[in-house]
Amino acid sequence: MSKDRVFPTVPLRDVPAVSDESKGGHRPVVLVVDDESVIADTLAEILSRSGYAGVAEYDGDSALETALLTPPEMLITDVVLPGMTGIELAISVRRIYPDCKIILFSGQASTADLLANARADGHHFTLLNKPLHPQDLLARVSEGLKPRKQVAVEAR
Repeated sequence: MSKDRVFPTVPLRDVPAVSDESKGGHRPVVLVVDDESVIADTLAEILSRSGYAGVAEYDGDSALETALLTPPEMLITDVVLPGMTGIELAISVRRIYPDCKIILFSGQASTADLLANARADGHHFTLLNKPLHPQDLLARVSEGLKPRKQVAVEAR
């Protein structure tokens, strides 16, 4: 990220805290990947304070190793990473864990081509633009991890 960009700061005290009891004791694992450690660490901390098990990684290879050891229910990754791209990481994680929810984010306009190529190959991901406001992120995570209602199938 260029040094001349300034993003608004949201104090952690303004991030809503959720107790484990209100989440039923289950803390969904959310893997956050960004090569800027302060972003990955901050997002993981926000998620952890909000009832999730936020795990931070800083490149695609490390994130894939972590995912193999601790299966995530959601992957939130920057598109531009050293080594493999966030899209390549998302595709790999989705192959291993087909039910894993994926959110991509980026602060660069150049990611549109990468995303278009992934869509052409049949991969559809949500893309959020940086900077991410904590409440917007938490709303997306909450929505993405909501249990899907199962439709009862009547036997004949």
